[in-house]
Amino acid sequence: MTKIALVTGTSTGIGFATSLHLARHGYRVFAGMRNLAKADPLREAAASLPLDIVEMDVTVQASTDAAFDIARQAGPIDVLVNNAGVGAATPLELTPEEEHRAVFETNYFGAIRCIQAVLPEMRERGAGTIVNVTSMEGLMAMSNQIPYSASKWALECAGEALAHEVYRFGVRVVNIEPGVIMTDIFKNSASATRYDRESPYQPIMRRNGKMFSAGFKVGAQPDIVAETILEAIETPDYKLRWPVGDDALGMYRGRQAIADEDWVSMGDNLSDADYNGRYLQYFGIQL
Repeated sequence: MTKIALVTGTSTGIGFATSLHLARHGYRVFAGMRNLAKADPLREAAASLPLDIVEMDVTVQASTDAAFDIARQAGPIDVLVNNAGVGAATPLELTPEEEHRAVFETNYFGAIRCIQAVLPEMRERGAGTIVNVTSMEGLMAMSNQIPYSASKWALECAGEALAHEVYRFGVRVVNIEPGVIMTDIFKNSASATRYDRESPYQPIMRRNGKMFSAGFKVGAQPDIVAETILEAIETPDYKLRWPVGDDALGMYRGRQAIADEDWVSMGDNLSDADYNGRYLQYFGIQL
């Protein structure tokens, strides 16, 4: 019997790639996206695949319910991929509260809304997989991106606790933690990104940018995340966390290996040579 997957945030990037990858590997995919005006590229790429595009804004209960109702017409949902997300890059002092809340509404509460939609049926059937696409920033708190990082930490926490709650029911929960991936999240978060050369936070902003620049040079594509998601769903060897990319793995392992105070002290007035040297030593990333 064909398994059914619902993927959120599919107009571009990771959601786009994951929808296609699952459809190519035997899943009937319902690809949710907030703005159907952006649906044509996915519709064209999936022309011969078992993939349906559904309107879905994860921050709106009625929209979410309608999308799940459409998917359930094909049968019970076997896989939920919580991918919809928004970014932001601004020091906390300069981040409006409403912007902070908006990040959580999509990245955390949107995912929780979707989980609660599928969990009763998965529990009753004794089967199903919930995939949370978080971030390497869900494993390591990142300055200059506190709302984004905090929302991903929250989803990481929810995924870990939920995995424990539903383990005995046969429901699998996995957290996928991509590093820097070449997606439109950076372009889409431009309005919530504030770089000011005159700001007292300018060194923090610049260092955060250098971390992303290092990732851009590697040029990791969304396909590697899609491949990891399929592996996490289908492997017989369950694993909760799945860092994706050398940068994500390096930061995950490196942060575990150093003291909290060593990481915090990197916010000091360090020379570029000192800061870059520590980053390479701790995380294996050349800035």
